[in-house]
Order: sequence, then C-alpha cells, then structure tokens
Amino acid sequence: MRLQTEGLTRLHRIRGMERLKQDPFERINPLNDYLFYRVMGEKGDEFQLLGFLNAVLGRSGKESIQSLEIMENTSFVKEIMSGKSCVLDILAVLHDGTKVNVEVQIANQNNIDRRSLFYWSKVYSASLNEGEDYRKLPRVIAVNIVDFDFLPGSGFHSCFHLREDENPLLVLSDALEIHFLNMVQWRRLEGRDIQNDPLHRWLVQFDKNSPPELKEEAASMDPGIMAANEKLDLVLSDEETQRLYLNRELARMDEISGRYYAREEGLAQGRNEGRKEGRDEGVIEVARNFKKMGLSIVQIAEGTGLSPEAIEKL
Repeated sequence: MRLQTEGLTRLHRIRGMERLKQDPFERINPLNDYLFYRVMGEKGDEFQLLGFLNAVLGRSGKESIQSLEIMENTSFVKEIMSGKSCVLDILAVLHDGTKVNVEVQIANQNNIDRRSLFYWSKVYSASLNEGEDYRKLPRVIAVNIVDFDFLPGSGFHSCFHLREDENPLLVLSDALEIHFLNMVQWRRLEGRDIQNDPLHRWLVQFDKNSPPELKEEAASMDPGIMAANEKLDLVLSDEETQRLYLNRELARMDEISGRYYAREEGLAQGRNEGRKEGRDEGVIEVARNFKKMGLSIVQIAEGTGLSPEAIEKL
C-alpha cells in the first residue's frame, strides 16, 4: 500500500508539473507563501502592506495606520532552495509600536487556532527584555489568511479579542487581536462591494479564481494593490523566483496528495482491523455459548480455533 501511495504521489506531482509548465503563470496563486512574502513582506513593500493592514483593521482617515517598519525575514531562502519546509510570515511594527504578524496558510493542518496563538505569543513575549516593565509590552495583532473553511459559518472575516464571557463589551486587554480571513467563505460571498470596501478589493486580488477584469477594476481603485501588482510583475520576471514559486506550488500539491492517500490508507487499514476485531468477537461469543451448552474445552477449541487457555478464561 505504501509503494502504491508513493507511486500515486509521484504521478500527481508529474501531472502538476505538466500543468504548470503548460501555463504556469496564467492563474498565478498570490497566496503561494513564498510569492506572498516577496510581494508584501520585503523592505520596500511598506506601501502595499500598509494598505492591506488598514483594510483588514478597518482603519481609515485619522484612524489609519500612518507608517510601519517591515522586520524582514532573510532565513527562509536557503531553506526553500534546499527543499526544507519553512514558515514564511511577515512581521511589521506600526507607527504606534503595535506589532503585526501576517501568515498565509493554504493547507488545513487542523492546528491554525493554536498555531496562531503560538506565533502571537512568540512575538508578544520577545518584545520585552529582561527586567523591563510589563507595561512596555506592545499590542500584537495576528492576521491569518487561510484557504480552507476554518470556523465554518463565521463569515469570511473573524476577529478575536480577550473579552469577559457575560459582558463582551468588557475587554481584559487590547494586547491580543487575532484575525482570520477565510478564502473559502470569501468565494461564497454574494454581493462583493469593491467600490466601498477596501478589504473586498484586496481579497479579489488574493483569490486566484477572480476574473481578470474584476482584478483590474479593483486595482484601479487602490494604489496599494497597484503597487503590489507592480512588485508581482517585477519578482516574476526573475527566473529563480519563478523556479522557487513552482517548487512551492509542487510541494503544496505533494503535501495535499500525501495527506489524501495517507487518509485513504488509514481508512482501509481501519476497515481491515475492524473486520478482524468483529470476527474475533464473534468467535469468542460462539465459544461462550458452547461453554454454556456444556461442551468440553477440547470440543470448543476444535470448533472455534481458540486455545484451551483462552477458553478457560471465558
């Protein structure tokens, strides 16, 4: 079964490579983690990241984020090139000291809730040096873009704070704020309002299934999206970036197909074990009935295949 699974995974990878080679950038995936980082998370990407975060946080006018500093991650390129799995997230410090962590998660690993809390806590705890006053700890905002249906029924944008159970208006602290942008729910949304809602415009850009004309319309309304598209064109003009993008897409396909076939193999194994367990229980029940009827241990053993020792214990 394992060899069959590996063969199917290789076949899936080959077919995926063929599809990508046929038209690899016709439907570019903006949520490819490597590509997202290159477009939104490098030094010089402050303008588009600023626009995106203002859209997510609902900031505008005097309440908008005025400036930010991107804390660039330079450790992942070597890991990507060596084929290792790595986490590509974006960390920025806003003008008021608030820290924002942005992560894209395409595959559902059933851990995004705790994972997000873990990354939030790492950013939060690392913000205080030994001996400093706890009051110096900043607000930390986590923004998670997920391409699976996390928290079904909650809508495409969920936001969490530390609130009192019986009085939700009572907030313990504004230090924690966690957002989830659910792309599955977004695609189901009717009545998208790109005219008036900047977050709708950004999600149109991030959804690779959005019609090109809709993307163009949304970009024409938002200079931040226009800047992101210009950066996208720039990075994709580089052959090495194209190769790394394709590698990440193929790795994602491998991960999805591997989980699928592992699940199928597990289900098949579970069915086989269940059938065996059912047969064993049936034999034991027959042996008990034979024993009640007064048959000898030897006769029961011959009739059921159970050992005399096992029959004695019934």
